[in-house]
Amino acid sequence: MNINEEIQSQQLDFEKQNGLVPAIIQDSKTMRVLMLGFMNQEAFEKTQKEQKVTFFSRTKNRLWTKGETSGNFLHVQKMHLDCDNDTLLIFVKPEGEVCHKGNDTCFNEEKNTANTNFLQHLENTIEKRSEDTPENENSYTNKLLKRGVHKVAQKVGEEAVEVVIDAMRGDKERFKEECGDLLYHLLVLMRSQDVKMDEVMDVLEKRHK
Repeated sequence: MNINEEIQSQQLDFEKQNGLVPAIIQDSKTMRVLMLGFMNQEAFEKTQKEQKVTFFSRTKNRLWTKGETSGNFLHVQKMHLDCDNDTLLIFVKPEGEVCHKGNDTCFNEEKNTANTNFLQHLENTIEKRSEDTPENENSYTNKLLKRGVHKVAQKVGEEAVEVVIDAMRGDKERFKEECGDLLYHLLVLMRSQDVKMDEVMDVLEKRHK
């Protein structure tokens, strides 16, 4: 990815906050907000060039590349500029802990490594595949849904059995593959029942509380 083509430094309004712009750092996998820092133009350009997040430290009055002493770098995946051109949203792949206190985030959130963002993408894809369009004529998802809820439910049951078998065998690689198949078919079954993943998450959150 060439992030230099996405945002040019002249697009940023550094003058509004005395030469600095806030940079919100977000994990590109878990979507958690990791920290907030500030960049001047030099820090922004260094971040673009090296694809590692560099801030302007107001306490040290110099550029500061996150991880320069700890090795816990923030590798840039993509950047977004807000509508007023004075705030950056930077998606990163963190290398180690982010907070200097040893926490995963500067907000001390509970550890969460699940890529729920991809599950949302998969759910959206299944919804699109469920539509009767020429593009979906050869779609496995579309054909499975047309066979009705009983067939979809049967597939979920079959995949669940495979998950159990591979767990009992201790075959970790096959277990991971079967878990993927089970999650996919479960999302298809949820689609057949017009149930969204957010609704299931709401149930789990209520139980957790």
